Amino acid sequence: MTRPAPADREAGYRLLGELAGPETVEGTLAGLDRLAPGFADWIVTCLFGGTYQREGLAPRDRQIATLAALTAFGGVDPQVDDHVRNSLRIGMAPREIVEVMVHLVPYVGVPKALAGLRVAGAVFEDLGIDPAEEGS
Repeated sequence: MTRPAPADREAGYRLLGELAGPETVEGTLAGLDRLAPGFADWIVTCLFGGTYQREGLAPRDRQIATLAALTAFGGVDPQVDDHVRNSLRIGMAPREIVEVMVHLVPYVGVPKALAGLRVAGAVFEDLGIDPAEEGS
């Protein structure tokens, strides 16, 4: 049975801080709020304070679904970058992130999967991570 998702602003900001770090809450969202007042708060409240608060999926599972959806959608490299970083923060191994992208090939096509892999590779390089190393 589907239950309504709560819209808990405080829980949304807390979760976003855990997933994306305080720099996103204080930096990225503040910039978005200057451009489109109230929009950042709506995103955080509805998405991170609503959908992400639902029962049924662990944070890791939600990140896998998000990585897959964003990669499949295509053209949203900044969001893929953010969610690769979020996935690493919650403990996903770089190899798992790579496998999410590779798994998508027969479903979304080589170009979109390659684009996702390029974004993930750039994040790994930025963070000094070698995804080929065992345990990374």
